[in-house]
Amino acid sequence: MSRLSGQIALVTGGGRGIGRAVARRLAREGAHVVVNYVSGEGAARETVEAIRADGGTADTAGFDVADAAAVKAGVDGVLGNHGRIDILVNNAGVVHNGLLMRLKDDDIEHVLGVNLRGTIHCTRAVTAGMVKRRQGRIVNMTSVVAATGNAGQSIYAASKAGVVGFTRATARELAPRSITVNAVAPGFIDTDMTASLPDATRQDIVESIPLGRSGTAEEVAGAVLFFCLPESAYITGHVLDVNGGMHM
Repeated sequence: MSRLSGQIALVTGGGRGIGRAVARRLAREGAHVVVNYVSGEGAARETVEAIRADGGTADTAGFDVADAAAVKAGVDGVLGNHGRIDILVNNAGVVHNGLLMRLKDDDIEHVLGVNLRGTIHCTRAVTAGMVKRRQGRIVNMTSVVAATGNAGQSIYAASKAGVVGFTRATARELAPRSITVNAVAPGFIDTDMTASLPDATRQDIVESIPLGRSGTAEEVAGAVLFFCLPESAYITGHVLDVNGGMHM
C-alpha cells in the first residue's frame, strides 16, 4: 500500500515549479491532492492531468491565499468535498526584487501578503479539523535567504524568515494534538523564476554552491514528502535545508 494512501493533501501554488513537483510526489505516494491556484487555473489543471496520468487522483481549488476570507471559503469548500485535510503544504509564493528604497507599497504588501500572511491564513484555516482528529502534517516553504539575506530581496527574505518563526511557534502550539509543523528551505532551484536569470548570474551562483550545481524541484519535493511520512512523526519545528551546501 502507498504510504499516504487515503490522505487528503492541499498544496497551495501547486500549478507549476516546486508546487507541481510536490503535488505529483504526494500523489504518487497515494494522497489525493488538491491543487490550489489564484490565477493560473490552466497550469493547475495541467498538474491535475499529470497526476492522473501517473495513476493518482487530484482536483483543483482556486483561492487567493493572501485573502483571509477567500482562504476560509476555499478551505471550507475542500472540506465539503473531501471531509478533511490531512496534509497542508504552504508553497504559494511570490518575489519582487529591488532595492528597498525603490520598492512600492503595493510590491511590499504583495510579497508579505502571499508569502507570510498566506501561510498564516491557510494554516489557521486547516488547524481546527486537524486538532479535532488529533493528527495532521503542515509543511511550510521558506528559503535559504531567510538565513543568509540577499541584497535586493529584503522583503522576500523578511517574509521567508517570518515563515520560519511561524513554523516554530505553531509547532509548539499544535504538538500536543500530534500535529507536526515543519519547513523546507530551498536554495538555488531550477524553476521558471531562476531560468529568467542571465547566464552569467546563474554561473556565478552555481560556482558558489559546494555541490557545484543547482537543485531540482523534485529534490525539494522529496524533502516535503519526508515530513508527511510516518517516519517523520517525531520531528516538528524543524527547517530542512535543500541547498547543496549553499548555507550550512
